[in-house]
Amino acid sequence: MPSDIPPSGPNAVPGHGNWAAELLPVIEGSTAVDGFADYCSGQEPEKLRGRYQALLPATPPGPGEQYAFEVDLDRCSGCKSCVVACHALNGLDEQESWREVGLLVGGGPDLPVLQHVTTACHHCLEPACQAACPVNAYQKDPGTGIVIHLDDQCFGCRYCTLACPYDVPKYHAAKGIVRKCDMCRTRLLAGEAPACVQACPHQAIRIRVVAADQIREAYETHTFLPGTPDPQLTEPTTVYTSRKVFPRNMLPADYYHLRPAEAHWPLVIMLILTQMSVGTLLTGQLLQREWGVEDWQRLAAWPATWSLLMGLVALAASTLHLGRPWLCFRAVLGLSHSWLSREIVAFGMFALLALVHAAATWGGLASYPLWLGRLAGTMATCVGLAAVVSSAMVYAATKRALWNGPSTVARFLLSTLLLGSVTTWWLTEVSVSITQEPPQAVLTSGRRMLATATISLTGLKLLYELSLLRYLRQPHQSALKRSAQLLIGPLGDTMLMRLACGVAGGLLLPALTIETALLEELGPWRLLPLTALLMATVSGEIFERYLFFTTCVVRRMPGAVQS
Repeated sequence: MPSDIPPSGPNAVPGHGNWAAELLPVIEGSTAVDGFADYCSGQEPEKLRGRYQALLPATPPGPGEQYAFEVDLDRCSGCKSCVVACHALNGLDEQESWREVGLLVGGGPDLPVLQHVTTACHHCLEPACQAACPVNAYQKDPGTGIVIHLDDQCFGCRYCTLACPYDVPKYHAAKGIVRKCDMCRTRLLAGEAPACVQACPHQAIRIRVVAADQIREAYETHTFLPGTPDPQLTEPTTVYTSRKVFPRNMLPADYYHLRPAEAHWPLVIMLILTQMSVGTLLTGQLLQREWGVEDWQRLAAWPATWSLLMGLVALAASTLHLGRPWLCFRAVLGLSHSWLSREIVAFGMFALLALVHAAATWGGLASYPLWLGRLAGTMATCVGLAAVVSSAMVYAATKRALWNGPSTVARFLLSTLLLGSVTTWWLTEVSVSITQEPPQAVLTSGRRMLATATISLTGLKLLYELSLLRYLRQPHQSALKRSAQLLIGPLGDTMLMRLACGVAGGLLLPALTIETALLEELGPWRLLPLTALLMATVSGEIFERYLFFTTCVVRRMPGAVQS
């Protein structure tokens, strides 16, 4: 402030007036938005048309090239004009946004650094959303490289929101579909700049033509933006430029903020029921070999029917996760590339084979040949296990640390075996209470085997889940360390409930009932401890699967400061 300007107010010098009031109009008219408005107000439309040509490439992409956003970080002020323009031009709802502005922070107390970052879809060379989609609702335009979402094809499974490392696809609950940025391709085809490019008062966003080979070469060093997902996952094409050298501790402003992920309750229920269904059938096949075909046939109808019913309920529950469930038949379209399609097809085949197996067990040896029931049961078990592995690969394919392939396959198979053992044990006791079959010696061996399996599998599962806490000792903030911090922090009460159910249902109750004398002494009441065992085990598995989703944290694009 110049020292020769007299103060205003009571100490103002007579005759000089209020200098602050005189300077205020000058200050108000000096913003970039006001300057741009003044420029446009005095220009003819034809002259303005060429203003944005500098923000667009001179020629369209050639072979091995595509359109891409280029963001000059030195020009970005965080004004969010690009966000407003994208919202207005695309007619988005109030809480919907295809472009966001986040912050990178770093430096020290003497020289803090703050950098605004505008982000949208990166139109990746290898888009994860396209590979994951079970209905082929994504297309990568061969001429422009723009990743397009086909709204009419989408049935709202939201698998792409899990697969995309950059949180780009946005689920629209009212429409029941996912939507995303398409680089305003209709404007590009007409020679017009996209909304975000045209709205930026500082010309921080441009459209450029990039070569795919150069993008891949640039990501050999794993550099994109500080603290963001590994660019080699999908090879994003957005180019961020800056003449400044960022400090080494530059990170997204919300990097250390812990927040549980979405629970996806329909998927929690579907996974528990499908694994219970397959596990019950698998345990029945193992008991048949332990007891012999003749003794097992007296009890086989109960587990076979339960397995079929749980499989059908699980398939019905899975549609609750769809925004447009009446289009669920489209899920098979992505069979060649989507694990979700493969999971759905595998469980559909399992349900058909389980139906044949259940019909054979209820029909009896007089109505059905023995080999038919055994063959259907064996085939259903094999297909069911393949379906469980497909379920695990649905999440492993997202490349998230907590959901890595071996870990998720082991987790799902252990749940399948545990739920199968507990459910089959309970069903055999129900059957014995009604039919008084099979002989006591056979029942005794089955009880011991199922109780031992329940204790062993529960112990393995609890040790495996608690092993995640070892990452708390890591010095750096990895994704698995964040998951462990969620277990002892915001989700600590849920973890305690899971442990309580697991210990009670999978360890204490089986240990008390492993001696058949205890169950015999209870007489007609012997189903009570086994029912409590089943309920506690299933509840524990539901808590475990809830934590499976909510503790899966991943790196995102820069966000805002979190309180």
